[in-house]
This record gives sequence, structure tokens and C-alpha cells, in this order.
Amino acid sequence: MSELADLSECARACDGLNLYDDNLQTPAYVIDLARLRRNNRILDYVARKSGAQILLALKAYSCYKTFPLLRGALAGTCASSLDEARLSSEEFSKETHVFSPAYKEEQIEEYLKYCSHFSFNSISQWLRFRERLCCVPGVSCGLRINPEHRETDVEMYDPCGKFSRLGITVSELEKGGDDVWRGVEGLHFHNLCEKYAEHFARTLCVVEKKFGKYLHRMKWINCGGGHLVTSPGYDVEKLISLLRSFREKYGVEVYLEPGEAHARDAGVLVSEVVDVLYNQMPVAIMDTSAATHMPDVLEMPYRPEITGAGESGAYANTYRLGGPSCLAGDVIGDYSFAAELAPGGRLAFEDMAHYTMVKTNTFNGIRLPSIYTYDPDNRELVLLHEYSYRDFKSRLA
Repeated sequence: MSELADLSECARACDGLNLYDDNLQTPAYVIDLARLRRNNRILDYVARKSGAQILLALKAYSCYKTFPLLRGALAGTCASSLDEARLSSEEFSKETHVFSPAYKEEQIEEYLKYCSHFSFNSISQWLRFRERLCCVPGVSCGLRINPEHRETDVEMYDPCGKFSRLGITVSELEKGGDDVWRGVEGLHFHNLCEKYAEHFARTLCVVEKKFGKYLHRMKWINCGGGHLVTSPGYDVEKLISLLRSFREKYGVEVYLEPGEAHARDAGVLVSEVVDVLYNQMPVAIMDTSAATHMPDVLEMPYRPEITGAGESGAYANTYRLGGPSCLAGDVIGDYSFAAELAPGGRLAFEDMAHYTMVKTNTFNGIRLPSIYTYDPDNRELVLLHEYSYRDFKSRLA
């Protein structure tokens, strides 16, 4: 673990960034390149010590202009759609694994241009496309299984919940008979969301108990995402031990797609106060919207941290922060500050590089935040992309 000792503690994302830099136009996502490098080194360590292959889950982080920082340590990416698969092929240029709850007939040929590994969500879909895919050199196919084991706290994000549409249960596999397994080279399971090594250990026990008789037949096993590998307190050595033991026991290639671990704590969303009004309490209207710029705040829901802010009442000045949309519920949360807020003041919402950026939308015609990178080593701020009216109009017809 000594190799990782210098990575266990580090400054906040974008430490040293001047929120009032004339070149920084809000709202803006700012990606900390030093944090990306740090996360990548931890994942590289896991891969080297365990022998597992690490994939970048594009559903969590797709800022392709930073892919050169990540590519060297990773085996490739995992995609959840045709466009993600194409982005992987064009910008990452390594293995592309794909999973979809259901593939459309007319898209299979295009998927084949980009993908090396396919995971099927049902026996019916697998049998429908098996003959077409099994004859293609360099393509490996697998089934997504549902271990029916819950470790996820929020029901909306639990792939193993009651009536789940994700994965094949062991009872369904047993009904399918031996013919189902002709051409199957891998299994894929995913049941974690922001979890630690002990949760993964329990999941592996369940997978082995329910699907153990199939594991020795496989060439690869994809253990899915939701692993907080790069977060403080994560037992990296326990994860390495679990992965190595599983590989050796079953003689399979093991893949992990930890998703947000690549960009965990690696960026901020900088927002500006536009107005302050009063309705039983002070309300600050920001140029950042929960509904359009960080929808998980409403969907999950959760309260994002703000640098220098506290819980309601912790400091002298408490405000409700709201967005600029016409949605009544476009509320980010209640925060307190040592100083009063006023128009023109800027705040940094923390841990905004993963999932938030890929889930933005243009409801109300609200413009998406610009994307910047920031390198604390040389204090360099670089604009990667600025959105315009054309981006909004191109989504419509």
C-alpha cells in the first residue's frame, strides 16, 4: 500500500482556482487534471496488483478531451448506447464493451463497427442475435445476470430491486436449458452504487452461490460498477485480494467498470449569484439549475457540498439556493455562509465531474455550463467547450 500513500490525502478539487478569473464564465464545470491523474494512478495500481482489467464507464464520465490522461491505465470503456460506443471507438481506441437493456435490430450492424464485447440483458435477445454475432472475429458475447442481492440504498438506482428489468435471474437461466450457453463467453453483473469493498465481497459470495456452476465455463466476468475505489476510506487492498482470488479460482479475465471512481472529487461547478430575494427566508437565485445542470440533486435526491459553506444555521447567513428555471422545485438546497451573498458572488459546488456533466439538459432553453480544465500544478485554466444557442436549437426540429 506504500505505493499509494502519497495519494491517500490530497487537496480539494481545483484548489487554488480563482473563481473570479476573467477567463472563467459561469456557469462552468471545471475539471481538476491533478485529481484525474491521482484517481487514474489508484485504478492503475488495482489493475496491476489484481490482474483485473479496468474499464471507463462512459455513462459516468465522457469528457473525451481528457481521455489521453486515462487511456494508458485502462483496458477500454463500457458503453450503454450506440453513440457512447461510437465515442469510445473514435476517442478511446481500445476495447469497447457494450450493454443495453434491449438492442434494436437495425442498430446491430453499427454496434459491430465499434464493439468488442456484448452483454445481453435477456435470453430472448441473446437467441435473436446469437448467430449474427458469434461468427464475427474479435467479438465476444456474454449475458447480464441478476444476482437478486441488494446493496444499493436508493431504490431508483438498485438493479436488483423487485421486478427489475436489468439482468437474467438464475431461475430464468435454468429454464433456458443448455442450448442457451452455446456461444456465451462471459457474464456481467452489476448491483452496486457508491459502495465499498465489503459490499462487493458480499455480492461475490451471492454470485458464486447462485451462478457458480456456470463460472468455470466463462472466458470473462464483468463485475460492473458502483465501486468507490478512489474515495477516502475505500479498502483498496481488500478489493485487489477479491479480484485476484476470483480470477485464479475460475480462470477468467475479470473486468471492473467503476464509473465515477475515475472522476470522483475531480471537478467543481462554478455558479454565480444573480439575485437575492426574501420569502420567509433569504433566497439566492443562481445561474446554475438543479433541474438542468445537476439533475441528480432532484432525482436521487442529494445535497451537493459547496466550498466554504455549511449546513443551514451553521454560519451567520442562511440561504435557500434556487436555479433560474421556471420549475418551482428547482431548488439546490439550504446553505449557510460566513458572509452575506450578493449578486455577482460566486460559489463552487463540489464533486461535479462525474454523472452531472453527462446528465445535463436544456429545459427552458437554459444554456449548458461551459467545460474547463484546471491544472493546479501550474494554475492553468483552459476552456474546452462553450455552449451556444446552436446547441439548444440542434436538439429540436
